[in-house]
Amino acid sequence: MNSALMIFIDGIGIGRKDYEFNPFFKYGFKTFTEIFGEIPTLDNQFISKHGYNLFPTDARLGVEGFPQSGTGQTSIFCGVNAPQMVGKHFGPYPYSTLVPVIKEHNILGYYQNLNKPVSFANAYPQIFFDYLKSGKQRLSVTSLSCRLSNVRLNRVTDVRRGKALTAEITNERWNKRLGYKLPVIKPATAARRLLKIASQNIFTLYEFFLTDHFGHGRNIDEMISTMKNLDDFLYTVLTEIDHKNTTLIICSDHGNFEDLSVKTHTLNPALTISAGRFADEFASEIKDLAQIKGTITKYIQ
Repeated sequence: MNSALMIFIDGIGIGRKDYEFNPFFKYGFKTFTEIFGEIPTLDNQFISKHGYNLFPTDARLGVEGFPQSGTGQTSIFCGVNAPQMVGKHFGPYPYSTLVPVIKEHNILGYYQNLNKPVSFANAYPQIFFDYLKSGKQRLSVTSLSCRLSNVRLNRVTDVRRGKALTAEITNERWNKRLGYKLPVIKPATAARRLLKIASQNIFTLYEFFLTDHFGHGRNIDEMISTMKNLDDFLYTVLTEIDHKNTTLIICSDHGNFEDLSVKTHTLNPALTISAGRFADEFASEIKDLAQIKGTITKYIQ
């Protein structure tokens, strides 16, 4: 099956070569150094090595102000210039007038309407489903897309069966913060589970949000270990992906984590990586967030 795997990482841009405030330089990141041979910077935003492409994607979309998650993610998953539509960057949740846009244009629903198998590989804890039952609907673009398109939302039982992943990769935070007793898995194990899920669907999405969380200055003590987990996870996905049948895109909605000198988002270009079958086409055609969905659906049918 010709398929696409998207790993969406919240809040990672391409920043300065800064060993004090750019954690990729301060702590190291083998996904960059071993696959691309170097860490991307504002002075070196385009790197291509052995079929892997790293490149910048414009998150500002011609609108003044700092890019935000609600409009940025709507742009990514729906293929529209969301901040231009509402006249501003808005987040963390989507602007109310964007809900009909998400319902009509989100990429999960696009493939669902074609009767193609899709998966949102993240699982949600029971407290999330309790929240939904309460009637509250303040949801991220990803979970809202699933709800509006009847895409199944995974539960803890799916994690136990190896058919879904927690948003923090290893399950450890679910155990510590939510009282679950899940087996703590290695990032490489989680990566291989994701690759297996992707092999069964035409489009698979996995979302990692903790980079934006740490970029806002929260729980810095946990940042280094979480960053290493993400690094091991991405490295395994990139090195073990089926290059013949799968196209991988790793993308973000705005800058943040790459500059810990501030607790706000940045104006830096969003980090994007492509690998696999249509890696070069993705790298040459994607210039801004609004072009990601259209590029995927152009090549993945």
